[in-house]
Amino acid sequence: MKEIELATATKSTLGKKPKQQVTIKIDADTITYFKKLSQRSGIPYQSLINLYLTDCATNKKELYMVWK
Repeated sequence: MKEIELATATKSTLGKKPKQQVTIKIDADTITYFKKLSQRSGIPYQSLINLYLTDCATNKKELYMVWK
């Protein structure tokens, strides 16, 4: 996947693939984090979440958790 510089990203660089609307429950603290990041970057927080999840899927990142 091509790396995108978030500070200079435009709608054309962010929205090349069709989107599917879904309903998902996300912790309020996580939404607040992405909204603050959105204010700094000028990119809508939903787009930032999508970019992060796309990066995880593209790079086949797997969650590693250890329960205590």
